[in-house]
Amino acid sequence: MADEALFLLLHNEMVSGVYKSAEQGEVENGRCITKLENMGFRVGQGLIERFTKDTARFKDELDIMKFICKDFWTTVFKKQIDNLRTNHQGIYVLQDNKFRLLTQMSAGKQYLEHASKYLAFTCGLIRGGLSNLGIKSIVTAEVSSMPACKFQGTMQKGVTDTPNKMFQWILCHRNGRLRRLTKPNIILKT
Repeated sequence: MADEALFLLLHNEMVSGVYKSAEQGEVENGRCITKLENMGFRVGQGLIERFTKDTARFKDELDIMKFICKDFWTTVFKKQIDNLRTNHQGIYVLQDNKFRLLTQMSAGKQYLEHASKYLAFTCGLIRGGLSNLGIKSIVTAEVSSMPACKFQGTMQKGVTDTPNKMFQWILCHRNGRLRRLTKPNIILKT
């Protein structure tokens, strides 16, 4: 329970720190959400690297999303996603009816406009985790009533993260799976 409180406090301080620096002119106000999402992206990459080191290879996208909803979400937020929906064409909707990072805020509609800054880190967390599993995606969040929220992940088929269609992979010796490196040492042209 103490680690959950520390995570909530750290997240709140991270959000307020990014927005305070924007008020002081260090960062443009429109870039705050992007900065928070990029922080989450990097954390998501690292967490997925640690969580999947001893797991078997995933069969498909749906298997990866089930892992995100059960194991990944449980480790980070101490509960599973309440609902996972898909259209089987690359769009997944993850619904959390009592999202931990929004439970501290009032359930009133007056705070709905501030919810996006508390969801940006988590969007990056999901996107970073998927990225490290080889799936490029766009993750957005939606809140209609507090503290419930929906995260929509749109998987991008046939799109690589690197210019000129160069793939950056290295064989991970721990479990024999290929993993994309963020700053690779080896570049293979295909």
